Amino acid sequence: MTPAPLATRLSIPSGPLFFPVTAYGPDGSVDLDVYRAHVRRGVEAGAAAVFACCGTGEFHALTPEEFEACVRAAVEETDGRVPVVAGAGYGTALAVRYARLAEAAGADGLLAMPPYLVLAGQEGLLRHYREVAAATALPVIVYQRDNAVFTPESVVELARTDGIIGFKDGLGDLDLMQRIVSAVRTEVPGDFLYFNGLPTAEQTQLAYRGIGITLYSSAVFCFVPEIALAFHQALESGDDTSAHRLLDGFYRPFVELRAQGRGYAVALVKAGVRLRGLDVGEVRPPLHEPTEDHVKQLAGLIERGYALLEESK
Repeated sequence: MTPAPLATRLSIPSGPLFFPVTAYGPDGSVDLDVYRAHVRRGVEAGAAAVFACCGTGEFHALTPEEFEACVRAAVEETDGRVPVVAGAGYGTALAVRYARLAEAAGADGLLAMPPYLVLAGQEGLLRHYREVAAATALPVIVYQRDNAVFTPESVVELARTDGIIGFKDGLGDLDLMQRIVSAVRTEVPGDFLYFNGLPTAEQTQLAYRGIGITLYSSAVFCFVPEIALAFHQALESGDDTSAHRLLDGFYRPFVELRAQGRGYAVALVKAGVRLRGLDVGEVRPPLHEPTEDHVKQLAGLIERGYALLEESK
């Protein structure tokens, strides 16, 4: 049976969207065996999709060869059970190359990361993402963050572009996002997808839900999938009491700890995966490892999070 289109499979997720970390061995090289185990555990825990080699997966630190091998491993481990979306980025030529590598590896779609370094105008950004979308048959989700920030008019043009199916926000400007959603709804009626892509997106998801954005990234799912699932289920059922309990007792303290170091949105997640028994290695430079004290605080937060789940039973 032919799988449903990616947009359909993502539109009403059965669980969190999983952004696995990339595993490295003691010598710093990619450890595909551990990576496969990490992806497999996430799918078995209830992930609705795997976003391979994206921000949490240190896309910036991977060679093209490593990227293709990881995407292919994710595709093989999911075995069609959930879609696999791969990152693609840098300048246009390299983004196209990564897109084609992802297609060759069997990915179901692309998360188009911001262009490298430059602060481009809207015309240049549109040209960049149109070329990425035209390079393969894979549907594309455009990621707004850092140096890729769009006007509502530009997102309308993205929504009109063949192959672009969604827009992920990592900026956090809710006024802008409300205007974007409204403009696209008015000018391009249909099923364009929106995602909350802020770090630890659960922390802001109640606000995003208020403007109609129900899809969100979950890096926390990498190391505490039961907590991420409980929060997701609370949102889906409208159980704000349970959502607030997890926000107050786990997510807010985690976000405050994450703010203690640059790059902790990735480094703390990898530390969490290691604390939970899977040695995925350290982050690659220019990211750095959390301090010993911060890792101890993270271990305490994990214990607190699971205690909250027991209290709610």
